[in-house]
Amino acid sequence: MSTYLPGTAGIIVVGSANQDYIVRVAEPPGPGETVLATDLLNQPGGKGANQAVAMARLRGDVSFVASVGDDADGAQLIRELRSEGVDTTNVEIISRGRTGLALVLVYDSGENSITVVPGTNFALTSERVHRTVSRITAETGAATMVVQAEVLPEIITAAITAAAAAGARVILNLAPYQPVAGELLAHCDPLVLNEAEASGLLGWEVRGAEAALRAVTELRTRSRSVVVTVGAEGACWADAQDSGHIPAPRPTAVVDTTGAGDAFVGALAVRLAAGADLRDAVTVGVRAGTFAVQSPGAQSSYPSPADLGLEPAEIHP
Repeated sequence: MSTYLPGTAGIIVVGSANQDYIVRVAEPPGPGETVLATDLLNQPGGKGANQAVAMARLRGDVSFVASVGDDADGAQLIRELRSEGVDTTNVEIISRGRTGLALVLVYDSGENSITVVPGTNFALTSERVHRTVSRITAETGAATMVVQAEVLPEIITAAITAAAAAGARVILNLAPYQPVAGELLAHCDPLVLNEAEASGLLGWEVRGAEAALRAVTELRTRSRSVVVTVGAEGACWADAQDSGHIPAPRPTAVVDTTGAGDAFVGALAVRLAAGADLRDAVTVGVRAGTFAVQSPGAQSSYPSPADLGLEPAEIHP
């Protein structure tokens, strides 16, 4: 179990839990083409669960709100989350329905393509999410809520509305991209996107750090703060005080980019929940994402404080 340090602020994660079936192939198959895989891994995943684990690895005090099926995949996901120190009290087990799964193709380049079958992730209801987020913030004083977009639109609305009403900080990772109402974006601190997601929200192509700097400046008019990740180039950020670009360190090797964005968001959230400013949180997030691409899988690749060369005082100012 994770050891929580004095003064650690609680974090609520609302999101998806999937079983990842990771297939490694040399390159993407073309239409009508069959290719032979070199490996198959079965690992826990889902953006919500990934981010919760990334936070717990960095000693975050995390409560996870999600749904899984009453099946072997669901049971394994809950066991893995508990072993990482994530509070799974609010993970609902759905008796009729299959746990979500993701089919992940990983290429020799380290890049990937992912198809998600939502399953019981779509059994999560807005009423339960609103009630649960409100209760956790009231009972534990959790001051940060993180939600992603592998859930139905009404779940994002319920999570943000409840967190904002409770005075909690809202972090929205709009991945994968889906339209979100302006009044919800206005609560986000930060709104976190990659280049493709920023492009979808803005309506023009965001590619590379220079374009991302322009994007965060434009999006800052819609949200309290904004972060756009740019892969190997790091991330750009903007808040009410400043904006900037944090370059990524060079990895020793790019083995698998699966879940690297979730490692980034998890580290970012832990730092912000501990009182760091956005620039500092993005810096640690970039380092966590870079660490993650050097190992296969998602959750199995996430760093501890020692992996990032961080002392406890640096994780929790």
